[in-house]
Amino acid sequence: MSPILSALVFSAVLLSGCAAVGPDFQHPASPDAARYTETPLAKQTVSSAGAGGKAQRFIEGQDIPSQWWQVFHSDALNDLIKRGLAHNPTLEASQASLRQAQENLRAEVGSAYYPAVTGSLGAQREKASAAQLGGAAGGSSEFSLYNASVNISYTLDVFGGARREVEALRALVDYQQYQLQASTLTLTANIVTSAINEASLRTQIAATHELIDSQQNELKVIQTQFDLGAVSRAEVLLQQTQLAQTRATLPPLEKGLSQTRNALAILVGSLPADAELPSFDLDKLQLPAELPISLPAELVRQRPDVRAAEALLHQANAQIGVATANQLPQFTLSGSIGSSATRTGDLFSSGSSVWNIGANLLAPIFNAGSLSAKRRAAVAAYDVSAAQYRLSVLTAFQNVADTLRALETDAQALQAQTDAESAAAEALTMNRTQYQLGAISYLQLLLAERQYQQSHISRIQAQAARYADTAALFQALGGDWGNANADTALITAP
Repeated sequence: MSPILSALVFSAVLLSGCAAVGPDFQHPASPDAARYTETPLAKQTVSSAGAGGKAQRFIEGQDIPSQWWQVFHSDALNDLIKRGLAHNPTLEASQASLRQAQENLRAEVGSAYYPAVTGSLGAQREKASAAQLGGAAGGSSEFSLYNASVNISYTLDVFGGARREVEALRALVDYQQYQLQASTLTLTANIVTSAINEASLRTQIAATHELIDSQQNELKVIQTQFDLGAVSRAEVLLQQTQLAQTRATLPPLEKGLSQTRNALAILVGSLPADAELPSFDLDKLQLPAELPISLPAELVRQRPDVRAAEALLHQANAQIGVATANQLPQFTLSGSIGSSATRTGDLFSSGSSVWNIGANLLAPIFNAGSLSAKRRAAVAAYDVSAAQYRLSVLTAFQNVADTLRALETDAQALQAQTDAESAAAEALTMNRTQYQLGAISYLQLLLAERQYQQSHISRIQAQAARYADTAALFQALGGDWGNANADTALITAP
């Protein structure tokens, strides 16, 4: 490269270091909130007897483990999540989108910060008339012309438009990174809640089968009593109706179990027929006794969806700079150095060298206000992103507040349902004894059985709700994907 071209490139680099037009991005401040809920949160939930009934303590300011699902202490669940993280199609798409954004950024950096250097080789055969050169008509000559050159072109980023474009693309890389984290968080939460739902449905089905067996045995006894003339036909029909009604509750439960397992198969990237999924037992899942609650000021830094919204806000801010720079002049430097000869052997020989150097100024003079309109549109796009960011923050706080209150009421509901089930079981035992003694009618016994069936299923559902909302809390808090130090305290404590 000639000294002149080297000087031009050096000057271009110096000029491109000037300040970029447009506003510099400022990270939005975290909300000034002392708590998530309207009223202060209780230190812990109520407790109840039985599996899943322990009290849960809320630990404010404690770090969240990145592999938060391990707090349930289920090896089958952990293995299923590993499968999902390795094979889920949505996660694979998010990873590919991140790679695409990274390559687009690399491409823009290459074109914005460095000169474009091209090489060319040419050969042509020409016939020229003497008249073209001012000679007598009729004369002509034939010759070959060979060219070899290196060409350099560089648009000076005097006003920072290219740098703002790079900034915008870098923000899009951040957006895709946070989208990947959000997809991962959603995937793990969906697997956990689906596994909990699978366990709940399986437990409800088992409880319903036990009830059907009990009612079938009662029907045999009543049928025998009817054959002996001890009871009326109406009592037999009542028991048959009760048994049929209980059996009718099985198909919806089995349908829900099938659909839940099919959904789990898709989450881990398998066909339902080939998934080989484990079965989950609600009573074998451990409910964590301590729940970490991030400080409100930290929530916007932990939620990947909020960080993604902030990245889009950053990208929109940078686009204002791009639109502003497009209203200003553009400076381009160009040059080439090479050789031209009539024979290939003479290329690069003494006297065959050629070079040129030039500068170009392109300034907008009249565009009917289109560039100004585009800048105003960029400002409006920033306002859209700012409103969407604020909505994402508000939604994040709502999610946490909803889940915290849900955990309180879930514990209360399980306590009430456990008490109701215990009372219904005691009442059923008493009614059976009284019926055998002839103290009550069979209709009263059936009513007691129905109440016990409903309370037993409701207790199972309330137990599952505590597990599901515990998982929802970790999802609402966003997890802490960079905090490896928090992974032991909660996971190892049963």
